[in-house]
Amino acid sequence: MTAAACPRRRSRWCWLPALAIRLAAGPAAGRLADRLDAPKAVLIICSAAAGLIALGYLPARGLWPLLIVGVIHSAALAPLAPLSDTLALGSAVPARLNAPSAHGFYYGWLRGAGSAAFIIGTVLSGQAIGRFGIITVIWLNAGLLAAAAFAARNVPVLLPTPDAARPAMDKTMAPGLGALLRLPLYRRIVLVAALILGSHAMHDSFAVIRWGASGIAPGPAGLLWSLSVAAEVIVFFFVGRPLLDRLGPAGAAMLAAAAGIVRWATMAETAWLPAMAAIEPLHGLTFALLHLTCLRLLAENVPHHLAATALTIYGTVGIGVPTALLTLASGQLYAHFGAHGFWVMALFCAAALPVARALRRPAGEPS
Repeated sequence: MTAAACPRRRSRWCWLPALAIRLAAGPAAGRLADRLDAPKAVLIICSAAAGLIALGYLPARGLWPLLIVGVIHSAALAPLAPLSDTLALGSAVPARLNAPSAHGFYYGWLRGAGSAAFIIGTVLSGQAIGRFGIITVIWLNAGLLAAAAFAARNVPVLLPTPDAARPAMDKTMAPGLGALLRLPLYRRIVLVAALILGSHAMHDSFAVIRWGASGIAPGPAGLLWSLSVAAEVIVFFFVGRPLLDRLGPAGAAMLAAAAGIVRWATMAETAWLPAMAAIEPLHGLTFALLHLTCLRLLAENVPHHLAATALTIYGTVGIGVPTALLTLASGQLYAHFGAHGFWVMALFCAAALPVARALRRPAGEPS
């Protein structure tokens, strides 16, 4: 092995320390927020710290300095999304989700706005890089994180609307990770998310490669990506709530799993442009509808004093870890089986079907 090959070989595994620190930092910050009953304060501290740490990329040169900054940055970033969801679900609780005349906002509107902001940010950052250079990314990252920390100061902390089950859970259940993992429904939520959301890993890594090898030019490939993100935004804003209300959590999760089977099976067998244009909008079901389903179940069934912990574990164990591991596995699958590796992703969605069907709390089951 040449000297030049060694750094490349090591760099293939540089994501592992960042993944490990996210696994530790996310749930730890969530648990701290629950213990102190201060999700907003922890969110502000983590966001401000992430913005400050991002500036460490400016002087960093070489693999190890960049790796160290990246790992520390990952630790500060890990809790941001789940803690934001914790604050959002405090006002967008299930009782309000199901009552159009109630005050407060629907969680899907917030999540859809985030997806739309991601699209706008991607376009604008590309323009900024073209005009000012790649270093602009660091300044934008640091500035937006600092702005998020400042804006979070004005976010109200609202407790969930009381219901018949939640007070009893809060009084009888000992706080802690063990108590959370003893909730059968919570374990099923995390498993369904791991199977269905994790199955997106091969698409996110190899869809463009698959399309390019089949003669789809970069322009149409970009439009296919736009279709999937647009479907996500539409489901979050308009379709998700009525669909979830009509089907219920189990039915919505089963629909997401079935859509995943169709989506990945089609990707395995063809890259015909009309077929790709037909299945890419299924992202609205395989991601957005499933996420809304999981968040509603968490808001309805997890005790308030475990909310931040539950969401950080959902975000890391339910989404982050499976996605990272299946991304790594996807490279081997694609190398050995080509596009037929998408059948493995379809099998993950098929395995999620019976678990999704159980996303309802039978009478007598502990909450």
